[in-house]
Amino acid sequence: MKKYRISDSELVSLYINGDEDAFKELVLRHKNKVFTTIHLIVKDRYLAEDLLQETFIKAINTMKAGNYNDEGKFLPWLLRIGHNLAIDNFRRSKRYPTVMMEDGTNVFNTLEFAEKPIEDQQIKRDSINKLKKHIQELPESQKEVLIMRTYLDMSFKEIAEATGVSINTALGRMRYALINLKKKMKENSLAYDKNNYPR
Repeated sequence: MKKYRISDSELVSLYINGDEDAFKELVLRHKNKVFTTIHLIVKDRYLAEDLLQETFIKAINTMKAGNYNDEGKFLPWLLRIGHNLAIDNFRRSKRYPTVMMEDGTNVFNTLEFAEKPIEDQQIKRDSINKLKKHIQELPESQKEVLIMRTYLDMSFKEIAEATGVSINTALGRMRYALINLKKKMKENSLAYDKNNYPR
């Protein structure tokens, strides 16, 4: 049997029915594309290799559990798993870089900090947690671009390639993400200030 002539859908069916070689063929076909997608995001070869392996493990578990819906789109499904794992890796990290608005100002400029140093540290920690919460509340497409651009330092060309959209679409999503984030931070600042630091 020459598996290179068989479609991905047929290989998936063969694997689900016990043909381990079928999955090996799927890995050989698609590992480079999946690796490239992950590497674009994490920019670390060793981490990308780990996440590549995790991607295929997750695919195996999903198929063996009978939760894979074959719509003839195995590769896009696989790329989405890898992409999500790369983004999730960021979410588990403890990096909190500055989120800059379109006008070049720091998003934290929308927050009021106490003058006392001890309180200042606690408020900043609280503010970082609130910022992360607000980012998670953004629409998925906006959150994705914001994370890739701000936290992962990806160019808009890289973001466009990793998400499968045009550069203009990526730019637009980033713009709306910043607008929505700034709005959330301003609303939070007013409530926070009123409740904790009445004037």
